[in-house]
Amino acid sequence: MITTDFPPGSPCWLDLGTPDVPAAAAFYGAVLGWDYESMGEGEDMEGGMFRKDGRIVAGLGKLTESGARSAWMIYYGVTDADATTEAVERAGGTVRVAPRDLDQWGRMAQYSDPLGGQFAVWQPGETKGVELVEEPGALTWTELYTSDAQAAKEFYGAVLDWRFSDMELPGGGGVYTLITPAGLPEERMHGGLMELPEEDLALTDGQPYWHPVFAVTDCDDAVAQVTANGGSVQMGPEDAEGVGRLAVCLDPARADFVVLAPAGE
Repeated sequence: MITTDFPPGSPCWLDLGTPDVPAAAAFYGAVLGWDYESMGEGEDMEGGMFRKDGRIVAGLGKLTESGARSAWMIYYGVTDADATTEAVERAGGTVRVAPRDLDQWGRMAQYSDPLGGQFAVWQPGETKGVELVEEPGALTWTELYTSDAQAAKEFYGAVLDWRFSDMELPGGGGVYTLITPAGLPEERMHGGLMELPEEDLALTDGQPYWHPVFAVTDCDDAVAQVTANGGSVQMGPEDAEGVGRLAVCLDPARADFVVLAPAGE
């Protein structure tokens, strides 16, 4: 369960880097019912915020890194971005963007884990994080696909002090690891990680990657909007016992995300 009190180690922000900001704004508006609010001037729409029912759910910006793929970046809350950066380096990760202040809003940094999975941290200032979670059209889970689950546990445990619990997937589908911030009960778990062979990580040429899971009221309707608006579906829709109905999707620029209609809703 993700909450907006944002305890350290929990997801607090996410943003999308895309080559075509207006196209992404239109796509997610159709799929998730988001409204886009540009923070730039003129008609270039280089970046801004997504809102759902008036509340901020994510950020959007133009992809500027040479050779980078369009992707969602998930930020985890920390009390000290500089100390976290030192922990990343000690644990064998890479600093992609060194800690820096974003005016009065907070302090951020971006990293890669030892196998290449990219993530970010946020040290809050005036901005604590997104304003809506666990509702249709908002973040409800985060997920890492990796080729080495044990290495991921060791790294993220050292850097973000996460606690892990493994569960067997039904039908011999492998092991799924649940993630909970340190010191919190399991009902506050916010994400999971799963080991996959490198050939199943073709989206990133074998490197691990994080993606967000967005709650929706009807998974099949959301998937229909994905495909009708230029996106595609990697998996599903399918039912996951005790979880809900979900699908792994790609937007028109091939940024990956999941839509989930939670069980019992």
